[in-house]
Amino acid sequence: MPTRFIRNSILFSLLLICAIPVFAAEPLLIGDRRELFIDEALVDKLTGEAEIRLQHPISREVVFKFDQPWEGSSSGYHTIFKDGDLYRLYYRGSHIIVSEGRINTGSHKPFYCYAESNDGIHWTRPELGIVEFKGSKKNNIILEGRGTHNFAPFKDENPNCKPAAKYKALAGIQSEGGLYAFQSTDGIHWKLMQEKPVITKGAFDSQNLAFWDSDQKTYRAYYRIFTKGITTSKTWKPEGDRAIRTATSDDFLNWGNEADLTYEDSPSEQLYTNQIKAYHRAPHIRIGFPARYIERGWSESMKALPDLKRRELRASSVERYGTAISEGLLMASRDGVHFKRWNEAFLRPGLERSGTWQYGHQFIAEHVVETKSTLPGAPDELSIYAPEDYWHGKGGALRRYTLRLDGFTSVRSSMKGGELISKPIIFEGSKLSVNFATSAAGSLRIELQTPKGKPIQGFTLRECADLFGDSVDRIVTWNQNADVSSLQGKPIRLLIQLKDADLFSFQFQK
Repeated sequence: MPTRFIRNSILFSLLLICAIPVFAAEPLLIGDRRELFIDEALVDKLTGEAEIRLQHPISREVVFKFDQPWEGSSSGYHTIFKDGDLYRLYYRGSHIIVSEGRINTGSHKPFYCYAESNDGIHWTRPELGIVEFKGSKKNNIILEGRGTHNFAPFKDENPNCKPAAKYKALAGIQSEGGLYAFQSTDGIHWKLMQEKPVITKGAFDSQNLAFWDSDQKTYRAYYRIFTKGITTSKTWKPEGDRAIRTATSDDFLNWGNEADLTYEDSPSEQLYTNQIKAYHRAPHIRIGFPARYIERGWSESMKALPDLKRRELRASSVERYGTAISEGLLMASRDGVHFKRWNEAFLRPGLERSGTWQYGHQFIAEHVVETKSTLPGAPDELSIYAPEDYWHGKGGALRRYTLRLDGFTSVRSSMKGGELISKPIIFEGSKLSVNFATSAAGSLRIELQTPKGKPIQGFTLRECADLFGDSVDRIVTWNQNADVSSLQGKPIRLLIQLKDADLFSFQFQK
């Protein structure tokens, strides 16, 4: 075949391809929900110095010490949620004794315990009179026996939930047969929903949890698996990495649709916990705080970390007990299965001090809660809790960390400036609110565009007033006009211009 004919055929094919119309993706229906930049689901393009940046919690006070006789140095797997004006804390009471060549966990059997607070900072142990410990029921123990390794309660927000099961929990390990379903009327007195386990295929040697997914109208569970090996009640030979599986249920008893979590650009790592739950200010986004577990082995840096003698003592039993370290990560999903996981640490071990930089440190509690700010006149903030001082002594501690509302990540630009262009969206509402922060010299502006990128008259950058300050709810105006109701129900894009500024979230409000 002549070369000229081949060349002409190729050119003709290219012309046909170019002639095919390119259809833009369907606009995203966001309604009036709050949108965070915890992933790139709404982002079409970032230019200049604009980037999505991971934020980090600020260390606050120790809020709880596990120093009661029925608690101890291995108290863990914490669950915290706000229930009306009350904050509830659930945790395993357990104690280990470390000696040369041995870890003794038999000082007392594990219990599950309960504490409560009016502000998320100051906690009390109510005397519940439910479980006896050394001849007395004057304690805050709510559960003994089956499920006490990893009891993880939640308040059921399912509108069809029966009063007898207003609070639910999953708990159990493979030696007990798997995960069991529990229910309670008051969050304190618990009983099994049925005698047999509800999920049996998995490893479960972690904090396994569930919640009512109001976005997908189903119960969703997340639990421990291993990527390789066998983990059954008869054979325990785990291999590969610790990983996470999810399942759904209509009734909390019959579970299906199992799927192993996948990630955008993250390697397989040892994820010890998952701590996934719908974010209360944006329930269509499920946010997780998995603990990353890393075995680093002995090195000069390992020996330079705090508590070397204690570290060596733990390692004399099992080396990884002394040379593994852990930290908290951040991940998020819009479908419950595929996650954006930030590969950088969200909650690092922090400054070196006694009780830190060890295996079990920074296992973030399930889950984030909203608390009052300690700054007079400031808006509410988010509180996150994580343990420290595991393994040794009378008992460990739980430390509080804080973030601004929606402050997990932000779109940020230096003073050189940058822009974010969103994908086409369709909103409902009459005004646009932003959660943002700038320097005194910085600014943020927003332009509303057609899906093809043409500025919409009345909502251009030039007409948008400079936004500067630090607010979780500032209304955007154009020529002193905040009304955007003429554009609701129509596809638009957002062009966001930033200079020395962070944008954490936005919401079209009615």
